[in-house]
Amino acid sequence: MITISRKHGFTLVELLVVITIIGILIALLLPAVQAAREAARRLQCSNNIKQIALAAITHEQALGFLPTGGWGYVWVGDPDQGFDKKQPGGFFYNCLPYLEQQPLHDMGTGLTSGSPAKYGQALRMIQTPLATLVCPTRRQTTILPVRSSRQWMVNATKPSDLSIGWFRADYKTNGGSVWVGWSNGPSDWNAAASESSFVDMSQSNGINHQRSMVKFAEITDGTSNTFLVGEKYVDPDYYFTGDDYGDDEPALGADDWDLHGWTCFLPRQDQQGQMYASQPSPFGSAHATGFGMAFCDGSVQSISYSIDATAYLNLGNRKDGVSIDAKKL
Repeated sequence: MITISRKHGFTLVELLVVITIIGILIALLLPAVQAAREAARRLQCSNNIKQIALAAITHEQALGFLPTGGWGYVWVGDPDQGFDKKQPGGFFYNCLPYLEQQPLHDMGTGLTSGSPAKYGQALRMIQTPLATLVCPTRRQTTILPVRSSRQWMVNATKPSDLSIGWFRADYKTNGGSVWVGWSNGPSDWNAAASESSFVDMSQSNGINHQRSMVKFAEITDGTSNTFLVGEKYVDPDYYFTGDDYGDDEPALGADDWDLHGWTCFLPRQDQQGQMYASQPSPFGSAHATGFGMAFCDGSVQSISYSIDATAYLNLGNRKDGVSIDAKKL
C-alpha cells in the first residue's frame, strides 16, 4: 500500500486572520508602551525638580538666603561676584555648586573683568547643557538657537553663529502672586553700580526676583505651603527655535519671563499656537495630566491645570497669611 503524506499550510484567509490579530495586539500594546515611557519621563522630570529644590535649600542653609534672581536678561552668571545681590546671574546659576556643578559655575574665575577671555568663558558656560534642567517629555538636552533680533549679553561673548546659541531650562522659579517685572537690567558694569538701574522689588512676595535674598524666616506661610520652583509653559511650535518669549533666554542667565513664574497667571499645558508675547508665560508643562512643582520644604507634587485659582494664587505668596494644604489640592 502506498501512503501519501499531506503537507499542511495556511490558507490565505487564515493568514489574513493571523495578521489582523497581530495588528490588534500591537494597537492594544502601543498605548501601554507609550504610557510607560511617559511615566518614566515624568518621574525623571519630577526628580529634576526635586534636585533643583534641594540645591536651593542647601544654598539657603549655607549662605542664609535662597538663590538670588540676578540682574536681568542681558546678564549671565559671574563666578567672581559672589552669591548675593551683587551677582548678575540668576537662580539656576547660583544653584550650580549644589547640583554638583562647581566647575561649570567657576568658569572664568579670576580672569580680568571685561576681558575677551572672561566673556569667552561666560559663553562656554551658557552653552553647556544640563540634563537636570530639561524635561525629557518636552525635548532633549541640547543647545538651542538664539533669535537674531535679541539684545546680546553685557558680560558674554556673542557667537558668530546664532544657531549655536545657548542652553535653556524647562523650569522656572516662583516670583510670587503679583507680577513685579523687570527686563534687561543695567546696561553695563558702571550702570550696575547705581541703585537707579534696578527695579523696586518691595512688592514682590515670591521667593525669587531681581537681586533677591529671601530667607526661610521670611516665608511666614510655611515652607510646605509656598511654591519654590516648577515646570514652565512653552508653545510647542517653538520648542527648538528660540522664538517663544518665555523660552528665549539662557538657563544660566538672569531673566524675568523665562526663569520666573507668577501665580496670578493660571497654569497651562503646552499648546500649539499659544505663545505669550505681551505678558509672562505661566507655569505649565508638556505633560497631559499636570505640571510638577516643588515647595520650599523640598517636596514635589503634580499640580492639576484646573487648580482652584485662589488656592494657586496663595501658593505663590510666601506671606499672605493663608496656608494651603498642598496634599489636598
